[in-house]
Amino acid sequence: MKIATWNVNSAKARLPNTTQWLIEAAPDVVLFQEIKCETAAFPAAAFEELGYQVHAVGQKAYNGVAILSKMPVSDLITRLPGEPEDEQARYVEGTVNGVRIASLYLPNGNPVDTEKYPYKLRWMDRLRQHAADLLGGGQPVVLGGDYNVIPGPEDVYDPVGWRDDALFRQETRLKFQEILALGYTEAFRTLHPGLIPAYSFWDYQAGAWPRNNGLRIDHFLLSPQAADRLVACEIDKGPRGKEKASDHTPVILTLGQ
Repeated sequence: MKIATWNVNSAKARLPNTTQWLIEAAPDVVLFQEIKCETAAFPAAAFEELGYQVHAVGQKAYNGVAILSKMPVSDLITRLPGEPEDEQARYVEGTVNGVRIASLYLPNGNPVDTEKYPYKLRWMDRLRQHAADLLGGGQPVVLGGDYNVIPGPEDVYDPVGWRDDALFRQETRLKFQEILALGYTEAFRTLHPGLIPAYSFWDYQAGAWPRNNGLRIDHFLLSPQAADRLVACEIDKGPRGKEKASDHTPVILTLGQ
């Protein structure tokens, strides 16, 4: 099973790029983040024409996630448990061919001296609790998406300059490690421990893309049952170099049987 995650930074604005990439890469399951439209406005028909079932969870102008699958999706949930009053569209999860798969868009958290950073940390606590609960189900679990977490200094072009950013603060990284400590495997770095640089995001500003000033913030976390099936996890930089590109590029996970 080939599963891709991609923060598309507006499903409508990137539609030609995303559909062309899906034709070429042909993933079985696709996890989108930042679709930036209400659920009803998501361009589902374009993806259905390519053979995908579409399950989008959106809100006007911001956030939004989706699961696209060439196989049936069952037992869908559309919110991360733990904070019923949280209306931000950041999480969708379902079962595909026996694998529990989530598309998540973890809060950015900047500026850190506002409510945005405590919200990020609370969201990470909720994710850790839910990730722990999922382990009790016994099925393979894949938590993919834009985590807005730089796991280590090797995952950012300027570790010193990013030291106090919400994506790289020690408290953020420790909460990410707490999720891993439950028994999850971070797929890319497990397979590529020494591959530096390896980024999935390049800002639109300051020539970040041509200078390769990037961050690795798009991740797949795998339960032990999924990690046992881990075959490959690669970053496809090609889409970032296209016209009208998202500032993120796809990460592709391959699971064996």
